[in-house]
Amino acid sequence: MEPETAWIPADSRQEAMDWGLVLASQGIEAAILGPEGEQAWRLEVAAGDRARALRAIKQYRLESRGWPWQGAVLRQGYPFDWASLVWVLLLLLFFWREGRSGLAAAGMMVSARVAQGQWWRLFTAVWLHADVGHLATNATLGFVLMGLVMGRYGPGVGLLAAYLAGAAGNLCAWLLAPPSHRSLGASGMVLGCLGLLAAQAFSFSRRNAPPPRLLASGILAGVMLFVLLGLGPGTDVVAHLGGFLAGLLLGALLASLPGLAHRPAANLLGALLFATLLILPWSLARGD
Repeated sequence: MEPETAWIPADSRQEAMDWGLVLASQGIEAAILGPEGEQAWRLEVAAGDRARALRAIKQYRLESRGWPWQGAVLRQGYPFDWASLVWVLLLLLFFWREGRSGLAAAGMMVSARVAQGQWWRLFTAVWLHADVGHLATNATLGFVLMGLVMGRYGPGVGLLAAYLAGAAGNLCAWLLAPPSHRSLGASGMVLGCLGLLAAQAFSFSRRNAPPPRLLASGILAGVMLFVLLGLGPGTDVVAHLGGFLAGLLLGALLASLPGLAHRPAANLLGALLFATLLILPWSLARGD
């Protein structure tokens, strides 16, 4: 007597599950069986359906070859570093000191003063805010974005990259705005964080080699968020755009250095450079 059922071996549970769905879509009943003795994962079908089932599976494998979503694009979960609270506390400290020590006059971004050689204002202006509302907006949004950046790139490397992006935003404002331009605030740094996160598309592209549309969609998502967050009325659009583009470029550079976030030496160096670029500009601004 011929057997009533036949087995189709599979390499893994996931493959067996996928093939089971394929056969179900073709009206072929199949039972998925797990490892048993020397038997690996397999599908059990009626003997008369075996040839048709094999043809359906072969066709599925041909059509699904090269699908970009077969590989893992995103890791499970997205790391968040609560050390971004330290950055928020620094903003609060400077805002508290600003009203008592005349920090605004010494550290505000003034294009004419930068042209005279006071380069440190590109950095000091990041820590100053016009009022509580201005501070609250940057602190709350920045806390989330900075935590994601520090979680992805490492606490020291991520913080330094975001800070450099904020200073780059002020540099763009100095280069493109009129000499009378004045500004202050961490929004360029916050938008720099957004650029760093949007640059993750480069990291996924490098790891999984997806089609260009996946890379473009990641960057486009960041651009749409930039339009939503960085182009409000009364904002320093040039500094915002400069910070975002600088973050995008720095993120693309860091994407070419996989594993940097897990290197203690790199994060320690990043933290030391950040501290230097915090203390030195303010020392020069105050004439210490």
